[in-house]
Amino acid sequence: MRPVMPRETISIDLLIFGGGVAGLWLLDEAVRAGHDALLLEKTALGAGQTIWSQGIIHGGVKYALDGIMNPSAQAIRDMPALWRACLAGELEPRLAGVRVRSHHCYLWQTASLASRMGMMGARIGLRVAPIVLNRDERPSVLRDCPGVVARLDEQVIDPASLLAELAARQADRIALYDADAAEFVPSGSGSGRGIRLRHPESGTSLELMATTVVLAAGGGNPSLAERFGLPHASGEMQIRPLHMALVRGKPDRLPELYGHCVDGGRTRVTITSAMDRFSRRVWQVGGEIAERGVKMSSEALRAFCAAELEAVLPGLDISKLEFGAYVAPRAERATRDGKRPEGCSFIASHGVIRAWPTKLALAPRLATDILASLPSPSGRASGVVEAMSSWPRPAVAEPPWETESNWADVRSSPR
Repeated sequence: MRPVMPRETISIDLLIFGGGVAGLWLLDEAVRAGHDALLLEKTALGAGQTIWSQGIIHGGVKYALDGIMNPSAQAIRDMPALWRACLAGELEPRLAGVRVRSHHCYLWQTASLASRMGMMGARIGLRVAPIVLNRDERPSVLRDCPGVVARLDEQVIDPASLLAELAARQADRIALYDADAAEFVPSGSGSGRGIRLRHPESGTSLELMATTVVLAAGGGNPSLAERFGLPHASGEMQIRPLHMALVRGKPDRLPELYGHCVDGGRTRVTITSAMDRFSRRVWQVGGEIAERGVKMSSEALRAFCAAELEAVLPGLDISKLEFGAYVAPRAERATRDGKRPEGCSFIASHGVIRAWPTKLALAPRLATDILASLPSPSGRASGVVEAMSSWPRPAVAEPPWETESNWADVRSSPR
């Protein structure tokens, strides 16, 4: 029988659950503002929504294709400038080590009249507006597109390097924990809520009590809220399914591309590029493909993606490319119609905040909003950094193309 080890109790200002972009950005902002904070992750940093994302720092263009400056476009239009300053090391958090895959995206259209109207709508009321390119300014893969091709100064980042950079800034305040073995403390006498942890090697116990708890764990938020004894609130979160497509091939067969194909007021496809561990180029393909793909099998989605790419990229030869797919459900604040929320949001009750950034680009705004709602920093030195110094640290999650195993060329997919 293992002997009962003494338990150490530490009181801190802020305890964050979830090591995606929302939790990591908030941790950095909170520590710089003077809060004694700690982040706990149960698997890997970014596992789920952050590592699944395409890394586009949206400026609202894809939400204003119908010519209306809607709330979604307004909520996100200031984000590219903020991110650009952080990525250049000019603004905190200074993220100059994050890999920027591209400093701009392209916006191109099909030949339809509706598509031309959508391109016009994309210029209304935004900080980042499309710049129409001459044919000789287009990348080669868009040379044969019959419609307008424009450049958007929206950066595309590598989500894995973002996670690594944010984590490195506050490495001594991030720990891996066993969620199944942990004991959640619903409330304390004046000391907020917390969690009791057991060190995986030494067996020593540690109780963390926080003035405020933030749940930034995406789809894990409801179960965490339940373990903290919060009243059940049905309908506060929704899971919006997406079925993303993947394409891979040798770089001479699959060119680098970042951008959106516009068809009327909708984004027909969104494509971003990366390199896998075997130096093959990979495209992540989202947009309407990912939304319509929810009702398709992976096999059907591969075939649909191949057909769509032939339609929107007339010069692309898909004969020697492989196609894959991955399911990427998004946990969001619930909306009445089940569609994507217009911006980031959080719910605060009983000392616990449930948070949803909606889009990667909105993580800074979510952090600012949450920080403004917190009590003032206590100013105490809790010793949490020293207490957690021997605890394991979570690694960064692998991107979806490294974990996908079911690849096929279009000849083996039903068309």
